Formats: sequence, C-alpha cells, structure tokens
Amino acid sequence: MLLFKEYILPRLLQWVMVIFIGVTITFIIPRLSPVNPVDQALGRLTAFQSLSPEATMALRESLLDLYGLEGNIFEQYVSFWTRILQGDLGPSFTSFPMTVNQMIRNAIGWTVGLLGTTIVLSWLLGLILGALAGYYPNKWWSRLMENSLVAVYPIPYYILAFILLMLLAYYFPIFPLVGGARGTPGFSWNYLSSLVEHSFLPALSIIIGGTAFRFIMSKALTSSEVSSDYVQYAEMAAVPKRKILTSYLIRNTMLPQVTDLGLSLGAIFEGALITEVVFGYPGLGYTLFVAITSADYNLIMGVTLLSIVGIATASLLVDLIYPLLDPRVRYR
Repeated sequence: MLLFKEYILPRLLQWVMVIFIGVTITFIIPRLSPVNPVDQALGRLTAFQSLSPEATMALRESLLDLYGLEGNIFEQYVSFWTRILQGDLGPSFTSFPMTVNQMIRNAIGWTVGLLGTTIVLSWLLGLILGALAGYYPNKWWSRLMENSLVAVYPIPYYILAFILLMLLAYYFPIFPLVGGARGTPGFSWNYLSSLVEHSFLPALSIIIGGTAFRFIMSKALTSSEVSSDYVQYAEMAAVPKRKILTSYLIRNTMLPQVTDLGLSLGAIFEGALITEVVFGYPGLGYTLFVAITSADYNLIMGVTLLSIVGIATASLLVDLIYPLLDPRVRYR
C-alpha cells in the first residue's frame, strides 16, 4: 500500500495530467486557425451544384454537428471529450465518409513495423558499438567507427533519406521508389519480400541516424565508466575483458539509455513524417502530412492525440520499471 501511495499513485496522477493538458491544447489550437473546415466542406459540396439558402443552412448545421463544432466553445469541449472517451475521433474532413479511426487503423501497422524495428536495432547497435569504442579507444577500428558515425550524426536524417533514395532507387534502381508493398496482403513469399524491399531504404535512413546518436551517447558514458574504481579493480584482478565489457560497462551504461529507448518507442505513434513522405511510405507520418496539407483537422488531432498518449504512457512505464533495472534506485 505504501508503494502504491508514495510511488505509483503520484506518477499515475502525473500521467493523467499530461494527457489532460495535451488533449486540451490539441482541442484549442485548430480552433485558432482562420480556416473554417465547415466552409471548406460546403465549398467542395456546392462546387458543382447549386443549393437553396435553406438547404445550404441545413447542410451547414449537419456538418457542424458531424464535426463536433456545434454550440459554443465550452459545449464543443465537452462534446470533444465525450467522443474521445468513447474512442470516436470523428470523420475525416477530406476523406468523408471515412472516419479518422479507420484512417489511423490503416496506417498504424506500417509505422509500428518500421519504427519499432529501426528504433530497437539502432538502440542496440549504438549501445554495443559505443561501449566497444569507449573500452578500446586506441584500436584502429574504434577510431574509424567513431570518425564515421560522428561525421554522419550532424546530417539530418531526411538528407540521408534523399541520398539513399537517389542512389539506390533512382540511379541504381535496386529498391522500389515509393510505396509500402506490392500485391494482396498475406503471408505469401511475394508479399513479404516486397514488404522488406519497400521498407529497407526508409529503415536504413532511420537506423544510420539513430545509431550515430546513440553511439556518441554510449561512448561518452563508457569512457566515464572505464575510469571508475570497480572497473579498475576488475582489471587488476584479471577479470576477462569480455566479462568487464558485458557485465560491467554495457550493463551500467545501458541504464541511462533505457529512458531514451522508452520515449523513442512511445513516439512511434507520431510517425517518421519526413522519411515516410520522401519514400511515399503509407504510415502515420505520411497520413499526418496529407492531413496538414489538406487542413483535415480531425485527422491531425487524431494522430496528435495518439502521439500524446504514447509518449506519456512510455514515460510512465519507464518510471515504473527503472527501479527494477537499477538496484541503486529504490521506490522510496
């Protein structure tokens, strides 16, 4: 009971507060825009036909109710929360009658598959390679690896994406230019192989940048741990270097990076916007880009809400499990 009261409950309340504030801001910001989505919808619906004033007014009232924009700002806010709690994100402004739930459902699998794989791989590569470079700083391969990744790190990942796209999809057409897969979805070899082909370049651009960032972090942490007393004592006691590297250095430098891994996985639901746009990958990032360019506020809010809940939940889980990973940290 004391554990729940002093440690778990405050973090649960913080999680609820973060989501509440994030959802409220998400509700307010689109309403500050000078663009009225209902007027846009009316313009599209009446572009090729003429309606009487009475029919136009009735249509406008229906659209206001449909999009949750009926009534004053307080009534809209209550209606907004009611729909959120029911799991109803409303219809898409530009793809009506398709709902935001359907559009997110169609895109989320692509993004989770791409980013889930690339984040874990880049985290593991950065952690292990950084620890090796920090423990063997004078080796030729260590200096080569450090110089290469430090040179790559400042390059924006979307520039890497453009370079890979031009080299391996345009000048040397080894991989597809756009898309997520070919054929009918299923467990057939043709579909699964096309899935790998289409995701390889987007994944590679993310892995290169993510590995470079985590390599620098891991190497810095390892370099400080190498000079610590317990590592020096282990070396004087002739403990095998492999054991020092795995049981001492990697294990201890991994702990501060757990937060980075958790938050990165939580941020999956916002998608890799620029990478997905560059490669025409049908994930949440590309869906968000289309929503922004077409002023589809319901869809923008849906993806944003998903991202807020994902990051807040990841932070909560990291807080709850971190004491289990680090014996120096206690719940109280």
